[in-house]
Amino acid sequence: MTVPFDGIALGCDYNPEQWPREVWPYDVELMRGAGVGFVTLGVFSWALLEPSPGRFDFDWFDEVLAVLHTGGIAVDMATATASPPPWLTTAHPEILPVDARGATLWPGGRQAWCPSSPVFRDHALRLVAEMARRYGDHPAVRLWHVSNELGCHNGRCYCDVSAAAFRVWLTDRYGSAEKLNDAWGTAFWSQHYGGFDEVLPPRLGTATPNPTQELDFARFCSDELLSHYRAERDVLRAHSAVPVTTNLMVTAHQSEQDNHRWGRELDVVAQDHYLDHRLADPHAEQSFASDLTRGVARGAPWLLMESAPSAVNWQPVNRAKRPGELLLDSLSYVARGADAVGFFQWRASRAGAEKFHSALVPHAGPDSAAYREVVGLGAALARIGEVAGSRVRADVAVLFDWECWWACDQPSHPSGELRYLDAPTRWHRAITGLGATADVVAPGTELRGYRLVVVPTLYLCSDATAAALAEYVRGGGHVLVTYFSGLVDESDHIRLGGYPGAFRELLGVRSEEFAPLLPGETVTLDDGSSADLWTESLAAPDAEVLARYVDGPLPGTPALTRRAVGAGAAWYVATRLDDAALSRLADRLTREAGVTRPEEPVVGVELVRRGRYLFVLNRGDAPAAVPAHGTELLSGGQVDGTVTVAAGAAAVIREGT
Repeated sequence: MTVPFDGIALGCDYNPEQWPREVWPYDVELMRGAGVGFVTLGVFSWALLEPSPGRFDFDWFDEVLAVLHTGGIAVDMATATASPPPWLTTAHPEILPVDARGATLWPGGRQAWCPSSPVFRDHALRLVAEMARRYGDHPAVRLWHVSNELGCHNGRCYCDVSAAAFRVWLTDRYGSAEKLNDAWGTAFWSQHYGGFDEVLPPRLGTATPNPTQELDFARFCSDELLSHYRAERDVLRAHSAVPVTTNLMVTAHQSEQDNHRWGRELDVVAQDHYLDHRLADPHAEQSFASDLTRGVARGAPWLLMESAPSAVNWQPVNRAKRPGELLLDSLSYVARGADAVGFFQWRASRAGAEKFHSALVPHAGPDSAAYREVVGLGAALARIGEVAGSRVRADVAVLFDWECWWACDQPSHPSGELRYLDAPTRWHRAITGLGATADVVAPGTELRGYRLVVVPTLYLCSDATAAALAEYVRGGGHVLVTYFSGLVDESDHIRLGGYPGAFRELLGVRSEEFAPLLPGETVTLDDGSSADLWTESLAAPDAEVLARYVDGPLPGTPALTRRAVGAGAAWYVATRLDDAALSRLADRLTREAGVTRPEEPVVGVELVRRGRYLFVLNRGDAPAAVPAHGTELLSGGQVDGTVTVAAGAAAVIREGT
């Protein structure tokens, strides 16, 4: 389903309950002037919509909707169930979540509820039904928005209610205690279960927990939250034909949901994304998250529900955006598939935990440089409205799997320095830095049509995924597999016979032992590359050796191999290359695979093709010239051969005549 707003829509969270009634018409007037097309309404309004059990007050909400609708502002209607009101947690403290130490997480923040609590769900669904009956056919309501950022603060609950629900989930998954014992490897450390009633969540214990128990609990927690989403969605559908979504958090700092599974349940995939300046390259993570969101949407356009117009409030130092960054950041989302750009929030709050979070209308008011940039963004999005509905074209696929993330980052592995996100994000950055476009997709995605597939640290890998990759290479495709891939099956059991397990035959290599490096320790390869983190005792009985270690624990051992398979090829990189070496290898791979990209990359420039539209975002310090033909939509000018984009500026070209 398409994003149900017009063109490339500008939107925001709107919290009118924080402001006097006389401000509401003025807000809508300002929204119209800024080009705001939609607002998300009611996210944290439960305590005012239902001020006491079963007593609802919708009069003020009706008034807000009327003002918005009269002003032509569409509504993304939240179900208001994200945070229970104080009367509910006071009457039913058993709904509060419990952490792995057994400590109750108390009200006072937000999302203080256990995803398995039937008491919470009953109260939440009662509110949802009331809202659906009242607003299900309201002409302003274009989209339903279940809860808010599900799992953001309550993704794991270890209470007794969750424990009972976990046992039911395990019974459904395994059917018998013996099958569970086999999957969890309970012969180790005397963990054999006589029945499901003996099983607990992986609460804080005396030693390293059972890794498959941890993995299954992560799966269960994702499914419990998804079950809650489905419950609210089904109530909405019983009373309304309006599409339903929720705002996922497909980012580098939130892993509680298997978003690939969730994406199939949403009428429109919606994402919240905030630049994280704790990272070395926040914009690279932004691009990765956007391409991954598009993968969750299976290539369809998606909705950016929330981002920050400037600074957030939750990082150690909350960096403000410089002039022009708001436009560049917003166009980056659009380039990678977003058909709407939303922000938290409309007005910066006077009180509360997020009062220093930026908003479209800052504390300084509309007579401010920040607000004038918002108006400029609204005008720019209006000029590129024809982009809506088009799809991104990518020659490269990067495989990404949340279950693998959960399994890979557990303790008691060869190196605690190895983290799952590192390899996928670095490879994505190297490939997109060359001007190529990459989809970030789930294992099991149809691979025909891609010229290159990157398999980064796919530690947990099914037989079906391994077989599909082998078939892809036999069909002429090119695959690059990194270290720590293919090692375990879906139960986190080691694939015996040598590493890299599921990929040994495809790659033509075999490793007997890992030799991870200490922090700060590096090795040199005979092609001049430098690497760190990882080495392994690799043999290449059926592959060409392209580079060997010169020093380190395994001098002379292969570090990079290639196995020709018909017209295709399977590459293995057995170490973490430095950025320069990684870029050189990405350059070689993309050229050999025939990936669409500029002959020479333009440093600091983000290039993405979305349908017939070329997005050129210049984050560098100097003007950039890029080959192009067509119409530049932001200026309306014609491009005949080359478009020159100033530093800190952007161009969107409709290619062709």
